[in-house]
Amino acid sequence: MVEEGAERRPQRDWPEKQKGPVLLRRDQVERSTTDQRLLDTTGPTDWLHTDPWRVLRITSEFVEGFGALAELPTAVSVFGSARTPVDSPDYKAGVAIGRALAEAGYAVITGGGPGAMEAANRGASEAGGLSVGLGIELPFEQGLNEFVDLGLNFRYFFVRKTMFVKYAQGFVVLPGGLGTLDELFEALTLVQTKKVTRFPVILFGSAYWSGLVDWLRDTLVAQGKASPADLELFQVTDEIDEVLRILAASQEPAGQRV
Repeated sequence: MVEEGAERRPQRDWPEKQKGPVLLRRDQVERSTTDQRLLDTTGPTDWLHTDPWRVLRITSEFVEGFGALAELPTAVSVFGSARTPVDSPDYKAGVAIGRALAEAGYAVITGGGPGAMEAANRGASEAGGLSVGLGIELPFEQGLNEFVDLGLNFRYFFVRKTMFVKYAQGFVVLPGGLGTLDELFEALTLVQTKKVTRFPVILFGSAYWSGLVDWLRDTLVAQGKASPADLELFQVTDEIDEVLRILAASQEPAGQRV
């Protein structure tokens, strides 16, 4: 019996379901179980294109990348244009840099494509070093060049970028286009914000990079958009021996540097 004066609760006439800490009622209650949806092969496939599924793909790319690259020896990432002709001075420089890095004991990491990337992989491979290519899925098929010994293809640029930085002790940047500039400024931002430390960024080819350096100094720094100290985040050279010297110096304890 209900006590006099007490309000009678209305009887529920809607469905209710508890999923962990989540309470579902009315139209929010699913009409099937998780197992049913998993095993129902005739069900919809929209889930393949949902953000939760993309998160799993992203996670799998990180796991595959970490697993494949975790035991790399000391490595250097080399960037440059995919459009660099095989008979060009830039291609020859890429081969020479890849060879010199391999002979100095570095693994060489590139984007795995043609042009300057192929050149660096080629130099490393021909010198008996470890030649690594980290490719990316693009609307136009590119594939990994034939000089890659260890290759991975990524769906997501940001996962690939993480691998370039995490498993390299420095960047060597040959003349390149938008993709090369993207990697360059990503690295400079990480060094500037101290997300990475002791990470040299070397621009190879002073004739190509001088205009960019002038713009950074005369526009960004001059207008207060960057600090004069930011111009010290990278070094420009035309000498392969200088590339090796800069890389070696960056690995020395701070107290031992001259």
